[in-house]
Amino acid sequence: MSASSRDRRPDALAPARERLGDFALERGGTLGALEIAYHAGGAPIGYDNVVVLLHALTGTSNVGTDWWNEVVGPGKAIDTRHYHVIAPVLPGSCYGTTWRGFGESTTPPISTRDQANAVWALLDRLGVSAPALVTGGSLGGMVALELSACRPRAVRRTVVFAAPAAHGAWAIAWHHLQREIIDALGDERGLALARSLATISFRSEREFTGRFGRTQRSDGRFSVQDYLDHQGKKLVARFDARAWRTLSSAMDAHDVGRGRGGVATALRSIRGTLVGVGITNDALYGEREVQAWTDAAGARYLRINSTHGHDAFLLEQRQVGRLLGAVLGEPVGARRESDDEGRAA
Repeated sequence: MSASSRDRRPDALAPARERLGDFALERGGTLGALEIAYHAGGAPIGYDNVVVLLHALTGTSNVGTDWWNEVVGPGKAIDTRHYHVIAPVLPGSCYGTTWRGFGESTTPPISTRDQANAVWALLDRLGVSAPALVTGGSLGGMVALELSACRPRAVRRTVVFAAPAAHGAWAIAWHHLQREIIDALGDERGLALARSLATISFRSEREFTGRFGRTQRSDGRFSVQDYLDHQGKKLVARFDARAWRTLSSAMDAHDVGRGRGGVATALRSIRGTLVGVGITNDALYGEREVQAWTDAAGARYLRINSTHGHDAFLLEQRQVGRLLGAVLGEPVGARRESDDEGRAA
C-alpha cells in the first residue's frame, strides 16, 4: 500500500476486495481464485449513478488520491456526493489483484478483453448493471472500450482518453523493446531503463525542448538524462517487471473489433454515449489514430490541448474535469459533432 493510501483523506475512496473464483482467459489458461482489489466510495450505489474509473499501465486504483485528485471528489466533476465510484485493479497489475497459477517467471496471456470481463464480474457481484460512466486513459481507455463492447446496451457513457481501438505497430514496437530490455538486463535495472524509454513516448518533443533544452550539470551531464533516470528509479520503487510485461502484452493484444466483425461494427453496436479524446503532441497514440476510430464508430471526438503529450490525460486535470462533467450532464446516447475541449496549455 502506498503512503498516500495509508494517509487517506476522510472523503477518499476506500480499499476493498472481491473474490471472483477461477477465471478463464480468452487466449488459454486460467487465473485460479481470482481476487479483485478495488477502491470504491461516494454516494450509495443506485441504478444510474455508478462511475467506473480504469487506471493506466502503472496506475493504482486509488483514484482521487494517487491520480485525478482534481477530478474525483465532493463538488468536483465526478462528484462523490452524487456518484458512487468504483476503481478496480486490472488483472496483471501488481497493486493487489491476485490469482493462483502461472509461475513468477511466466507472463499470463491476459488481454484487455479479459480485463473488461473481470471488471464486469466485479460489477455483477456489486449489483451494478448499467454504469453511468466508464472512463480511463491509455490502458484504461482500451479496457473502457472493451467494457462497453462486451455489453453494448449496458454502459450509459464511455469516455476514452488517448487510446486506440486496436493496438498498432508503432506502440507494439515500443513495448517490444521495453520487454527486451527487461529480459536482457534483469527485472530491476531492466524495468528502470524500460520506464526511461517509455517516458520518451509518454511526453512530447515540445515539452522536452522547452523544459530541458541543452541544460547541463557542472559535470556535463544533460538535465534530460537525469530526468529519465529519475523516472526509472521511481517506478522500480513502486512497481514490478512482471506486471510491466503482463500489462504491456495485454495492450499489444488489444483489438476491440476482433471476433466482432471489425472495429466499426463493434463500436457502432454501443448504444450509450461514446466519446474518444485525442491529445495534441501525443507521440504514442496520435490524434489521427483516436479520431479514426471515432469516425468509424460514429462517435464524438474531443481534444485535450497540451504540450505534455500522452500523459496529458493525467496532467491536464482541469480539461479532463470539464470534459467529463460536460458528458455526464448530457442525455445518454448524445453523439455531437467533434470539438476541441480546451485551448493549448
